[in-house]
Amino acid sequence: MGFKDAIPEQVASFSRRIKFLKENQKMATRERRLAEFDGNGEPPPDLPVQVLCEDHSGTYQLPFACRFVDGTWRNHESGGAVEATVVGWRRQRAKA
Repeated sequence: MGFKDAIPEQVASFSRRIKFLKENQKMATRERRLAEFDGNGEPPPDLPVQVLCEDHSGTYQLPFACRFVDGTWRNHESGGAVEATVVGWRRQRAKA
């Protein structure tokens, strides 16, 4: 195997390592974020909370408070149903 043949294999190996590290980092980030949203069960329906959602791109916090009413997550202000997959909740934190 000559020099020119070795370079593509090194690039491919490097690419595999980068992909592995990104996947593990994403998993660690997801687990850390889930741990921050430590609400157990369902919150009382009159309690506005922060929610953590998840989609194909990862986890994210909604920028508005939500309530869990009759089995549905709702925007605390508008009352509209949340059209996202909620994976965690926590009591609202004071804004800095």
